[in-house]
Amino acid sequence: MKKFCGLLIFGFLATLGVLGWFGYQSYSTGFSAKTEPNAMEILIARQLRHLAIPYENRQLRNPLPVTQDLMKEALAHFADHCASCHANNGSGDTVIGRNVYPKAPDLRLRNTQTMSDGELFFIIQNGIRFTAMPAWGTGDPAKDNGSWQLVHFIRHLPSLTEEELQEMAALNPKTKKELQEEALFDQFLGGDDAAAGAAGSHQH
Repeated sequence: MKKFCGLLIFGFLATLGVLGWFGYQSYSTGFSAKTEPNAMEILIARQLRHLAIPYENRQLRNPLPVTQDLMKEALAHFADHCASCHANNGSGDTVIGRNVYPKAPDLRLRNTQTMSDGELFFIIQNGIRFTAMPAWGTGDPAKDNGSWQLVHFIRHLPSLTEEELQEMAALNPKTKKELQEEALFDQFLGGDDAAAGAAGSHQH
């Protein structure tokens, strides 16, 4: 009984210490998204993320076989929906990825690549609370092939080829300015000479 009470008191004091430490860190940095999470925060966040994914979900295996057509669809899906935060190569080195808190992870590294298929699927489907990762899926593993395709593509990120990166660049969402320039160029090709001058002025 004494041993149990001692452990309980130790756990309570340790919890107070951790909360106090986080409070001090928050007081020091405020709520700025520009600060980098420290090693302790990263460790605790990853453990909490792991525990927050139900055990049965962590055990799921990707039900889709890898095919050339599947990977082509997954590449296009990632380029259109994910690359704005995670970059085409999965590095997270984008304007958004660098300026959220915590920063977008490098999906090519061990911390992501060693996660189970079920964990990756669950995160794509449900997002991660208190981060910039939104929930994208229906929550039903049997009805969301798109998320399972992305799991395969995330596994492929460390070995992306230059040709695949070029293909993805062409599939990335375009800005309003880029769309306007494309429309003017199409008009020029259709015989509207005035559109050529307008397109040139948009580039300056």
